[in-house]
Amino acid sequence: MARVWLLAVALPATAQPLDVAVSHHARGLFPGEAVLLRVEASGPLTEVRGTAFDETVRFYQAADGVWHGLVGIDLLVEPGNHDVALRIMSVTGPAIARVYTLSVEHKAYQTRQLTVAPRYVEPPPEVSERIAREARQQAAIFAAATEERLWRGSWGRPVTGQATSAFGSRSVFNGQPRSPHSGADFRAAEGTPVTAPNVGTVVLTGDTYFSGGSVILDHGWGLYSYFAHLSKILVEKGDLVEPGQVLGYAGATGRVTGPHLHWTLRLNGARVDPLSLIEILKE
Repeated sequence: MARVWLLAVALPATAQPLDVAVSHHARGLFPGEAVLLRVEASGPLTEVRGTAFDETVRFYQAADGVWHGLVGIDLLVEPGNHDVALRIMSVTGPAIARVYTLSVEHKAYQTRQLTVAPRYVEPPPEVSERIAREARQQAAIFAAATEERLWRGSWGRPVTGQATSAFGSRSVFNGQPRSPHSGADFRAAEGTPVTAPNVGTVVLTGDTYFSGGSVILDHGWGLYSYFAHLSKILVEKGDLVEPGQVLGYAGATGRVTGPHLHWTLRLNGARVDPLSLIEILKE
């Protein structure tokens, strides 16, 4: 009689569900702030993705094993609860869905009333086409999100001078409200070196009507730096720049009254205070 040998195979135990903790780090949950989301799990993860304010949030795994993602709260976001939908992929089981709520609070930004000569308020008609063309070009740049994350570690200031103009402040010229100030101005004398705050690819250089000598850096994943009013530019489109590399020199070009540096930050289209990003990404 033939014998049939049966091979005993140990079946894997049922995978235990992961414990997932989601938290955030920010100066505050206000319009104009950058927020660092943190996702920590009891087991290994392969990927974390999210959606906030109708934009994709990409996550990377930090040195401590925690997954980090940046969210920008635009200047015009209404106060209230805004959900971040998360999709968390683990090694051992199916994808995990989580919803994390950001409770955005009201912030009263400074408003100043100014009476000036009309020529300082309305540009001459002959430059309207140029202004529109430059606005379209910049909007197209900020609307794109390259797939590679170039920036790493902490962020530095592009100049050593103090911030002199409050981000988000409003101006009313001759009774006409203007757009909120969507960047940070820094004290910088003519000829002050302006350096890259982090790794980035130069995607625009040149002279623009409002901003004068301008450089835009693409840091990857929808994060852009825009430096304005430069007296001289030392980089070219396509250059990959490292933190601390000199991009050019501060000046008073464009529609300004004196030399300084203007730094605008865009995060997936959101206008956020560059100082908030520096604060939350300290090493």
